[in-house]
Amino acid sequence: MMEIVYAVFFMIFGLVFGSFFNVVGLRVPKGQSIISPPSHCEGCNRRLTALDLVPVFSYLFLRGKCRSCGAKIGFFHPLMELLTGVLYAFAYLHFGFTLELVVAILFISLLIIITVSDIAYMLIPDKVLLPFGILLIISRIFSPLNPWWDAFVGAVIGFGILFLIAFVSKGGMGGGDIKLFFVIGLVLGSKLTILALFVSSIIGLVAGVSQLVWQKKGRKHPVPFGPWIALGSVVTYFYGTDILEWYMNLLF
Repeated sequence: MMEIVYAVFFMIFGLVFGSFFNVVGLRVPKGQSIISPPSHCEGCNRRLTALDLVPVFSYLFLRGKCRSCGAKIGFFHPLMELLTGVLYAFAYLHFGFTLELVVAILFISLLIIITVSDIAYMLIPDKVLLPFGILLIISRIFSPLNPWWDAFVGAVIGFGILFLIAFVSKGGMGGGDIKLFFVIGLVLGSKLTILALFVSSIIGLVAGVSQLVWQKKGRKHPVPFGPWIALGSVVTYFYGTDILEWYMNLLF
């Protein structure tokens, strides 16, 4: 029973932070303050009240529209709030009250923010990656991988592989993606970082082809890779060891 109570707490906690992460992901790439101006309607510029800012529920209550001007509110915002809440609760159920839960919360938070920014602007800001990178290094000191130095090996591998891809393809990989995988490597370690890159590439390839077919756009239309890196990394973080064990059982 208490497990469910704590999971609900972490979901509510995640919903609140998910709303904040939307602001960070949309404002930081534009060099704007995350505090000022306060949240407002993009249509009529009305300052949002507490009734408008309840994560997910305000969107449902207001039927996805501004109370003043009726401008539509994108479904993307409550979706990211809900996703943050679900992932926070899942992280607690997976790790319990351990130091690794801190790593998980930080990792999920980073991936939510870069997903928002990359979808909105095709940009993964250094101002987001740097503080999270520092916090995750500190967290890995207190919740180390086995062996402890594998986190730094994973970071080098993640950065190195994507840098090589970018060099060979002459810009086919964004600088933000390269630096993001450095941070991902700190969390996952060497083996899971390689797996995350593979899983992310498969998801990104399927999503990219689907988008081209659906929208009927040419190859030059840019597709953000950050969201698929985030999805592949989350899957690998929670299930990467199981995936590797399943794969090895197939071989032997």
